[in-house]
Amino acid sequence: MIATLTIFLCSLNEQLFSNIVGTRPPQIHPERPLGEEMGTSTTLLDRFSRAFHDHPSLAKLVVLFTVSGGGLVAYAEANSGAQAIVPVEAESKKKRVVVLGTGWAGTSFLRNIKNSSYDVQIVSPRNYFAFTPLLPSVTCGTVEARSIVEPIRNIVRKKNMDIRFWEAECVKIDAENKKVYCRTSNGTNLNGKEEFVVDYDYLVIAIGARSNTFNIPGVEENCKFLKEVEDAQEIRRSVIDCFERASLPNLSDEERKRILHFVVVGGGPTGVEFAAELYDFVNEDLVKLYPRVKELVNITLLEAADHILNMFDKRITNFAETKFRRDGINLKTGSMVVKVTDKEISTKEKTGETSSIPYGMAVWSTGIGQRPVVRDFMKQVGQASRRALATDEWLRVEGCDSIYALGDCATINQRKVMEDIAAIFSKADKDNSGTLTAKEAREVIADICERYPQVELYLKNKKLGDIVDLLKESKGDVEEESIELDIAEFTSALSQVDSQMKNLPATAQVAAQQGAYLADCFTRMEECEKNPEGPLRFRGEGRHRFRPFRYKHLGQFAPLGGEQTAAQLPGDWVSIGQSSQWLWYSVYASKQVSWRTRMLVISDWTRRFVFGRDSSRI
Repeated sequence: MIATLTIFLCSLNEQLFSNIVGTRPPQIHPERPLGEEMGTSTTLLDRFSRAFHDHPSLAKLVVLFTVSGGGLVAYAEANSGAQAIVPVEAESKKKRVVVLGTGWAGTSFLRNIKNSSYDVQIVSPRNYFAFTPLLPSVTCGTVEARSIVEPIRNIVRKKNMDIRFWEAECVKIDAENKKVYCRTSNGTNLNGKEEFVVDYDYLVIAIGARSNTFNIPGVEENCKFLKEVEDAQEIRRSVIDCFERASLPNLSDEERKRILHFVVVGGGPTGVEFAAELYDFVNEDLVKLYPRVKELVNITLLEAADHILNMFDKRITNFAETKFRRDGINLKTGSMVVKVTDKEISTKEKTGETSSIPYGMAVWSTGIGQRPVVRDFMKQVGQASRRALATDEWLRVEGCDSIYALGDCATINQRKVMEDIAAIFSKADKDNSGTLTAKEAREVIADICERYPQVELYLKNKKLGDIVDLLKESKGDVEEESIELDIAEFTSALSQVDSQMKNLPATAQVAAQQGAYLADCFTRMEECEKNPEGPLRFRGEGRHRFRPFRYKHLGQFAPLGGEQTAAQLPGDWVSIGQSSQWLWYSVYASKQVSWRTRMLVISDWTRRFVFGRDSSRI
């Protein structure tokens, strides 16, 4: 057996050499000059490398090692990360899915889609995924920028699918002709054209959003933003610049004080975390390096509402405000920015009086706005008056069957019960008697709650078991068997249900869950076409193909500096302190998209504990 394998391997070796040089293996000639031998070896190596890549099938059989005069032959993939080559005929039959964006929503979709019958193409101006919740840590050197990014090609290369990436920016969406127009973002000249067109069968818009300036004069020109990795790096350089400028000998104390005044506009999670990170950076690291100016440093947090962290429990809000004031962070609530110049921020208080705040660096973190390409597309589909791209409960853009939108650029337009009350009543009234009994209502309650989640939320808030309890309440707590409602009474019983409707927050958690949900829908699309699993179609026949998207809140964190973090988890569980900080470390480390970034982030945290933060301006 060993002899047979050896003979076969020799013949294979000979065949491979023939493909490389076009002849049989060369013989060694002792009289040939040494230089000529080396030149031949270099040429053969080059040819071998080319042949290896051109004919990978010939390199699948390799000798791993030899034992006791015999050989062990094993199969090995020449390129384990390479994608399978698909014949042109097969590729043309595949549905083309174009994904715009490599943020939380787009990357989650790419990681979770498992159906190889799609030809997936990604268009994004950045060729990586960034773990944005750690951007405030990047601004102060707690974590390095490269530790929180993972190349998108690394993420998709191991999937057994056709997935291609184009580093470009989408500038126009043509929904009528199913085309997206893209412009290269790296300045590459494509035969004199920097734009190209990509056709699609399905389009997934996951472009994200930009910072919202609310058209306030001077914000765009004078403020820093914190949405991208580049923004965090720029803020880090600006902080060091302020300290270096303030250390120059020819400045007055008043000018130094202005330069070292850092203003954060926005009391949401990002603004609060950045203010906390900056305070730690200044007091734990920079004051040691710039002792002459440490007394002049000032941090101000501006918030237009009455409190910071409005989306958190009041216990967390109160603790955060108390801690910031105790630490010396100047917290100004009820203060609205009306104008920004290169040296001053003008604010208007709720009392009506205005004031000016001199500053050295300002960071703007107050909400999100749509990108130009999304705004233009919204005009095409009749959504120009909306703040975000409206989708149905299956993340499909309203009016576009083959276009989906998820993440910060979109919002789910949950259908109201009152809009479909007649259809719901008709579907539940199976005997067409014109009245609805408790038994008939109970038979469709699961579909109603699944199609209209506000019903379940309303029943939960009212502490009612199901819709029958709600109907009993409307009839005056009569016996269940005697419940019988006409459409007017049914409408009256459900009239307050829609008051529980709320838009989902624009967070990474929501975007990631939407991406995973949509990927699962695409993976099982053929199966669900044959066997629909969704709720009843109250305004049509049959069932919906899929269950509608449901967001599951897993909790939220608010790092407050000084190794203290506030955590709000499901079930009204609130924790504040160092134990929550370690929980924050473990959760954020586990949520990294690769072991590479996970180890880099953990090593950065360790380095900061041991050596402190780096203050180099690079």
